[in-house]
This record gives sequence, structure tokens and C-alpha cells, in this order.
Amino acid sequence: MKRLLLLLMIVSSIATNAQELKELTLEDAIIGRWSYLYPERIEYFDWIPGEDSYLIYGKQDDNILYKATAPNFNEEPLLTRSNFNKLLKTVSEDTLRSLSRIEMIDSENFRFSTSTIFFTYNFNTKNLKKGITLEGNEEHLEWSPTDDKFAYTVENNVYVKTKERADRVTSETDKGVVCGQAVHRVEFGITKGLFWSPKGNALAFYRNDQTMVTDYPLVDISTRPATVKNTKYPMAGMKTEEVTIGVMNFKSGDLIYLNTGEPKEQYLTNIAWSPDEKFIYVAVLNRDQNHMKLNRYDAKNGEFDKTLFEEKHEKYVQPLNPIQFLPNDDEKFIWQSQRDGFNHLYLYDIDGKMLKQITKGEELVTSVIGFDEKGKKVLVQTTSENGLSRAIKWVTINNGKASLVSKKEGTTNVKPSPTGNYLYSVYTDLTTPADYAITNAAGGEIKSLLKPSDPTKKYNVGKTELFQIKNKDGLDLNARIIKPHDFDPKKKYPVLVYVYNGPNVQLLNNRWLGGTALWMHYFANKGNLVFTVDGRGSANRGLAFENAIFKQCGEVEMEDQLAGVNHLKSLAYVDTNKLAVHGWSYGGFMTTSLMLKTPGVFDVGVSGGGVMDWKYYEVMYTERYMDTPKTNPEGYEKTSLLNKTDKLEGKLLMIHDSEDDTVLPQHIEDFLKKCVKTGTQVDYFYYVGHPHNVRGRDRVHLIEKVLTYIENNW
Repeated sequence: MKRLLLLLMIVSSIATNAQELKELTLEDAIIGRWSYLYPERIEYFDWIPGEDSYLIYGKQDDNILYKATAPNFNEEPLLTRSNFNKLLKTVSEDTLRSLSRIEMIDSENFRFSTSTIFFTYNFNTKNLKKGITLEGNEEHLEWSPTDDKFAYTVENNVYVKTKERADRVTSETDKGVVCGQAVHRVEFGITKGLFWSPKGNALAFYRNDQTMVTDYPLVDISTRPATVKNTKYPMAGMKTEEVTIGVMNFKSGDLIYLNTGEPKEQYLTNIAWSPDEKFIYVAVLNRDQNHMKLNRYDAKNGEFDKTLFEEKHEKYVQPLNPIQFLPNDDEKFIWQSQRDGFNHLYLYDIDGKMLKQITKGEELVTSVIGFDEKGKKVLVQTTSENGLSRAIKWVTINNGKASLVSKKEGTTNVKPSPTGNYLYSVYTDLTTPADYAITNAAGGEIKSLLKPSDPTKKYNVGKTELFQIKNKDGLDLNARIIKPHDFDPKKKYPVLVYVYNGPNVQLLNNRWLGGTALWMHYFANKGNLVFTVDGRGSANRGLAFENAIFKQCGEVEMEDQLAGVNHLKSLAYVDTNKLAVHGWSYGGFMTTSLMLKTPGVFDVGVSGGGVMDWKYYEVMYTERYMDTPKTNPEGYEKTSLLNKTDKLEGKLLMIHDSEDDTVLPQHIEDFLKKCVKTGTQVDYFYYVGHPHNVRGRDRVHLIEKVLTYIENNW
């Protein structure tokens, strides 16, 4: 009897605990994911320049900025937000809601801005100074290394502002010529268009002549009547932009342009200055994207000086990182390249002689983080665990010897102190939201900063599993499955295959929740499984893994997605009569490809923002992977979905955005026209006023539409 009572008490306790857990709503999953269901985090952390000391804010929600110094890193309050705002009120009407957006200038001063004014604050003297005032229309701000001026853009021109004055650097009157902004549609690692010299004596910038590029009309219905918003959009094989690089020398007052030569349709990427400000290095890539030259130009007169080296590949070369000079040696620099099949570091001298390959192996370098104080070692992040994890290593430059800093599989990011003696470390894995700590250079923990609890622990959230499957050639592919919180292996579950599988993207990672969106857990809890495969074409598995799609986007990726389907069919708990597929952008292309090219495999598909024919997509991306419609007509015909609408079996919902300037509305409109011509019935929904994908509160509507459509049709 006692045993029975004890058993009943245990069962009752379990049932009570289960009842106490909340069920995820769709609003929880979409809106809450970035607020109350986002793990507690440190809002601000930065090392103080030149010191083994740091500033930290927001880890305890106490609105206090702390300072800590080696070796013990005991945190002492530096200032409170309330007291700081009292001081700020003496010189400004604005206040700060947070101290998380300050920016260190030197060992004593930080910079911040209110709505229109920049200030500097000395935390030793407690002196607050007004700095440069903004007009409110400045964009793309880049502070000079001397911190006494910044460059910015207004519309299509470049300006430089000091406390006393604003000077106009360029005077372009044609809106088709844009200066100081990112070019080449943000490919090749390009993220900005303004580049200060190391000492702030000169400014390099992109000048992008788009006057010869065709306009694409997008319709804005927020006006009465609706108006046309033209966007410059060079489609594959068509005339593209002509880019040059300007240099403003503030000592001489001269504005010159680099003589980058012909042809004009080339890609000027990965801009870097020499430490002495005499030269500018540019990775110049031909339009075919299979021949790169690292060129050096004279920064004073713009003349070509030398090609240091070249890289060629039968498929494509994709430079993503500028050269990095060694901290204590202006004669040597590091270059990142995939020339041996994996992204690695190479040491060169300024004459273009390769001195050595620093890193090797199939664990490719994902970023160069910094150097030790003497410049003898480089700190890098690399892949591990078949690309799922990120490890941190010190690598000795002279001999390539590596020492592992991160102590366990998962994803580790670090920020080294100015001396390299200490690291600010943030770790996460499948079940760890984050682990913030200060470590020594070898990775040994010195001080724990924050170990946030799992914000989903009060909710019913199922299990996320990461594993490998084999494709038809025996290659390992990373896969992920999400199960309901009450998963029962004796039951049969429908499966949603969530897909992207395109270049430069990796969906699966060994980090908290495996990189999943919470709406996937919401859907799993409704009695489903959500499954994903990173097949060939996706990132961080090496060049051969990614460029397997060359000239045939959607073909080998589809083979690998079907390998995932075969794996699902081998699982006893999968309802093979209820399979759905969904993805956005490249994932929308893959969803539609799978529905049309493998009819009958999936009962239902939802395609969002997908490419329907690569001839409508932009030059830089498309020609890298597909060449041009003229040089690869068979590939374009084979991968086009416009000529396969009559193959559809099952239900297909097509979703697009009315102002999508990435995958233009012409894709979906031509596809629908072809469906009418072939008598093919598809469903369609337009998100008006949105660019590529749907964000904000409207995303709740999007995901509800996607999931409801799947549930109603499989």
C-alpha cells in the first residue's frame, strides 16, 4: 500500500509539474523569441584600449557600468545610468535609456550620442564634453582613427565633419552615381563604402556608377495614387555597375581616383590600407569571378603599382577578407584563401612572395580575431565537429602550431584584451543559452560573468537533435530534427522539412536550440516533427562541398534533400504519408524545385520569396554559381521552374513580398502566368509593403499562414 501511495504521489507530482509548464503560442515563438524568451545577456562589454581592463554593463539589469582590472577582475561601479543622466541634463535635453551603446576612444574616454549630438566622457576626471552635432540626415558614419572627425553620406554623396565644419567630398548630381556606400550588392564580404587610412590622413571610398544599369519598378501603395519606386537591378548577363575607388587626402586637399583600369565591369573588393598610408590594396575580380588579382595602388596619385599575386579557379574565386598586416611588422600580411579547398591563412611579404601557409586541414578558418601582444601568434575561430561547432585556437605564425583555447564542442566566440593575455568568452551549445566568462589566453576560466538560465524552461519545448546522415555518394550531411515535448516513439508523426541549402548559409549549428526558430517548436508541439539538412551548396564544409552546385543550382541540393527524406522514411515514428516542405529565398527556390521536380514526394509545400528562374536574379550572385544565360543555357533551362509548372502534384502555396528588391516580384508573377497557361492550380499570398521576407509583428501572420496551410493539406 505504501509503495502504491508513493507511486501515486510521484505521478501526481509529475502531472502537476507538467501542468505548470506553459504551452508555446505562436506569438511567444515569434515576438517573444527576441524579448522575454531571449536569454539574459550582457548588453555591453569592451576592453579598455592599452590595458587588461574592461567595462561591462547590463549583466544584472542594475543600470550600472562597471570597471574591472587584471589579474582578479574585481568589478567596481564606475557610474550609474541615473547619475550619468543627471550630468547629461546639464548640457543636453536628452537622456540615455541604456549605457550599452558607448564606444571606447582611449584608456580614459568613451564616446556616445544622443538624438543629434556626440559627447565624450572621461571616466577618470568625470568630465563630459559636447562633440560633433548631427543634422539628422547622415548615414553610414565612419569615425576617423584620430576620433576628431567622421565620414558619412547624405543621399549619394560623401561628407566629412569635424566639430567646426562639414566638408563635401564628392559632388555627384546624378542620383545614378552613388558614393560612400557598399557596392556589388554586398557580395564578396563588402559591407561598407568608406575606408579611413590608419592615421586618419586620408579617406578611400567607393564610387558606384549605376547609370547604365536597368531600373526595376517596385510599386508603393502607401501613396495615393500608388507610385513607382525604381531600384537599380542588374540581372544575370545584363549590363552591370561600374565601380571606382576615390581617395581624399586631407593634408593636400586632393581628390583622386585609383586607376583600376579596364574592363569597367569588374569587382573591386576587400579594400585595405598599408600601415604607412602610402598604398591601397584591392582584390580585383573579373566579371566571370574565376580570376582574382591582389593589386596595389599609389594612394597619392592613384596609379597602379603592382599585382602581388593572382588566384584562378575553373569555377569561381570568392575573396571575402582584406589583407591584414601583422601588428608589429609592416612588411608582412595575412591573406585568407580557399585555394587548397578550405579557407586558410597564408603569410605574404609586401613584394607578393608567399612565405608560408599558416593554417591547414579540413577545419577551415571562419574568422581572424586578433594577435598576441608580440604579433607572433594569431587568434582564429575555426570549424569543428563536421562544421557544426566553432573552436578558438592560437596559431603560431612561424610554424603553424595550433593550441586549442575552447575546451568543449559547441560555439565559442572570444574578444582578446589589448595584450592578448585575456579573453572575453561567450560559449553556447545545444542546451546552454550562453556562458559569459573571462579566461586567460589558454582558455582557463578566471571569472564567470553570467550564466543565463534557459528562458524556455517554463514552457513545453521539445528536444532538438543534431546528427549526420549519408547522401547517395556516402558523404556525411549534417541534419537536425525537432520533436514534440511529449514525443512518443510508438506514434506516427507528420514531418515538415525546413530547407535553405544555398551558398554562404549554414542552418545547423551546435548552439542553443541548434539554431532553430521557436515557431518550429510550436509546430512540433502540435504533433509534428521538423527536419532540416544542410546539403551540398551550404557553407562551412569546404569549397568542393559548396561549389558542387556550379552551373546547376538546385540539382545536387535536391539529391541531398531527398537523402534526408529517405532517412525520415527509415524512422518507425515518421508518418511517410504526411510530408511537407517549406523554405524562404533560396529555400523557396528549393521548396518549389522539390515540389515540381520530384512530384509525389511531398504532399504540400510552402515557398516564400523564391527564385523561379535564375535569369531574373542579380549579376554578382547568379553569375558566380550559374555563369550567364548565354554561356550556360542548358543550366538555366534545367534549373528554371517556369517550364515545369505542369509537373506539380500535391498542394503548393507561393508567398512573395510586393517590394522585394532581392528576389524581384517578376519571379512569382511569371511563375503564376505559366501556371495559368498549363492549367496548374497553386495558391498564392502577397505581403504588401514588405521587402525580402516578413518581419516584425506581421511575421506572426506569415508563420500562421504557412503552418495552417500545411496542416490543412497534408
